[in-house]
Amino acid sequence: MKAVIAGAIFALLTGTVAAAQDGTTAPAAGAVTLVQAGHLLDRPGQAPRGASTVVIRDGKVEAVRDGFVGVEAYPAATIVDLRDRFVLPGLIDSHVHLTSDRAGQQGLLANFTDSLPARAYEAAGNARDTLMAGFTTVRNLGDSGGVTLALRDATARHEIAGPRIIDAAESISTTSGHMDGRLSLADDVREMMGDQENVCNGVESCREAVRIQVGRGADVIKIATTAGVNSRIGAGLGVQMFEDEARALIETAHLYGKKVAVHAHGADGIDLALRLGADSIEHGTIFDEDTIRLFRESGAYYVPTLSTVNGYRSRLAADPNAYPPEVLPKILWRISITGQSLQVAYPAGVRIAFGTDAGVSLHGRNADEFELMVQYGMTPMAAIQAATVNAADLLGLSTEVGTLEPGKRADLIAVEGDPLTDVTVLKSVGFVMRDGRVYRNDES
Repeated sequence: MKAVIAGAIFALLTGTVAAAQDGTTAPAAGAVTLVQAGHLLDRPGQAPRGASTVVIRDGKVEAVRDGFVGVEAYPAATIVDLRDRFVLPGLIDSHVHLTSDRAGQQGLLANFTDSLPARAYEAAGNARDTLMAGFTTVRNLGDSGGVTLALRDATARHEIAGPRIIDAAESISTTSGHMDGRLSLADDVREMMGDQENVCNGVESCREAVRIQVGRGADVIKIATTAGVNSRIGAGLGVQMFEDEARALIETAHLYGKKVAVHAHGADGIDLALRLGADSIEHGTIFDEDTIRLFRESGAYYVPTLSTVNGYRSRLAADPNAYPPEVLPKILWRISITGQSLQVAYPAGVRIAFGTDAGVSLHGRNADEFELMVQYGMTPMAAIQAATVNAADLLGLSTEVGTLEPGKRADLIAVEGDPLTDVTVLKSVGFVMRDGRVYRNDES
């Protein structure tokens, strides 16, 4: 019922929001756009090209040609002049929460004071900020009320300026696990909230929890095998799910053809998920001697979400009491240990996909993650691969995005400077195209 209500709300909102945010117009059918690039990284992982032209028709890449091709080759084509800039595929963030913009005490209060329409507008604004930062595809890993499911469909139709969205609907954990919204609330408030469809206990209950999210239209299933940094109980960050429960969740998701993203901090919860076939581990703060082996044997992706630190630090700077006493020590610990698992995982050959946890980290500052990935051992090229080729593979979108090749969607961005020399230039994206539509062009 929540998803139906959210869809109806977005049907009302999209006309207003689209008019305010999405001033793009789809090119006429068959029309050609020629993007002339000074440098082009069309296939991250391979050497960049010099002067090049990306030929775009009907929202897809038709060809990539050497040199600056103009109207002499394609009469009546539209020219996009990026000859002084470095062009690369649209970026992909594998871990965001578009409805979340607050945390700690403020976020808890908002759960009880913000209406569903207010959350919908907030999510639309966060989606726009994400797109304008150069992220043309995201994987949204948990919200409530069906807001992002509806936003996913609206951005797919280009009714709202935002990235392509792969959505998990509501994240799943056991009762009193990280996804239980009733943690630490007064008994009468807990009773008022009633049963939570995204929490489970035992095999049958966990199977049902997955089926509920599949039925709501989830593209991917998100579960939590461990506690969370922001969980409002003093139960550490270790495993909080029995093996039969985790197996039931993962097997049921795979039965329906859905990949499984696993929130896990402690090594015991990470290793459990990897043994049972998880497709990605989110956060992965503590590794043990088995973790690397299990990553390599399973082929699962590691999504480090290092840039949560920018959200924690900014909120604490604004208000030292932003987080309750049971949460603050975990946040300070998370800041102190950030990057240590990546320093082990990357040289060991673990597959890395880019993800920020935006919502805990700051929307629109997704590219902060690149600087941290390089700081903790990755090369700029490897970090860009993580946000293009690898993330596309993780999301099941390799035939559509991640590189600029014929037949793929015309998602591309441009920056000044060379991100392979200085990855921080990706924090200042000046041009964004998604599906052949220009959403940002600072020099136009």
